[in-house]
Amino acid sequence: MKVLIVKTSSLGDLFHALPAVHNLKVKAGAAIHWIVSRPYVELARRFADVERVIPFPRDVVLSNLGPFLRELRAETYDLILDMQGPLRSAIVARLARGSRRIGPSFHREGSRLLYDAVAGPRNKNRHAVEENMDFIDCLRIERIAPEFRVSFPAKAVDAPRPRVALLPTSRWPSKNWPPRSFAEVARRLKQVKGASIFLLGDAAGAADCRAIEAALDGGAVNLAGQTSLLEMGGLLEEMDLLLASDTGPVHMAAAVGTPALVVFGPTDPVRTGPYGAKHRVVTASVSCRPCFSRTCRREGIPCLSGIAPEQVAEIALEMLREAGSGKLDA
Repeated sequence: MKVLIVKTSSLGDLFHALPAVHNLKVKAGAAIHWIVSRPYVELARRFADVERVIPFPRDVVLSNLGPFLRELRAETYDLILDMQGPLRSAIVARLARGSRRIGPSFHREGSRLLYDAVAGPRNKNRHAVEENMDFIDCLRIERIAPEFRVSFPAKAVDAPRPRVALLPTSRWPSKNWPPRSFAEVARRLKQVKGASIFLLGDAAGAADCRAIEAALDGGAVNLAGQTSLLEMGGLLEEMDLLLASDTGPVHMAAAVGTPALVVFGPTDPVRTGPYGAKHRVVTASVSCRPCFSRTCRREGIPCLSGIAPEQVAEIALEMLREAGSGKLDA
């Protein structure tokens, strides 16, 4: 069986789809092709269960529409699964050659009209991984334990353990725990555990990482803006803990087995927290969260300012202790 996956973005969403894709590969023997936005093409090529990656030009214009359609329609599929949900991805699924198209329970913008079926009833009070597993149930395929089959290039790290990565910045200002709070936690981890601190992020997060580095008097390795997605994945694999705001690389860490401690503000960890028992999330008890807003209308972003660095530091220390004889003794 040849299956086309339409899941173009974002970073975390791609990882949330991996267990369902692996299930299709193992229990249905499917050959998996995947349509993904160009910034994530090289990442998708590291997904072990994917045989072919089709780059999706996010800003489709006449100059790139033709080549994309030719590549899209070069194969005929037994099954086309739109795991994205909006109208644009449903149109892509409809343009592909195939006999059956199934959309997600979280479809929107009228995309339902372009599917032959929808995978399960809408239920947002669960993790996105479980939402994607609706496709497995819809196809009456036996479920297997979730696996995130991805490999990153090995990255040598010459630093004492425990190694703690800080990833302070996301695309939403309302999700970003203050740099000074990250710095206070890092300082505590260095004092108590002698932790080696690594600062990660893209170029947009470089200023926050410089602020943390300055607060630590240079006692951190600042790699913000200096790594590709694949290189970041390799680095996260060498860490003993990731401390982060709610941002996509959290799910990379979860996929490679690195415990993640995530500060959640306006979003809901039930839906998009790091998947698995070894991870922890911290939230503030305020009535306005989760609001799912990119900007906060209340002074000081109370869902973040209400989270104390001391609280986060104690949880981080507990997680490092729980790591026990794992990476810390390697």
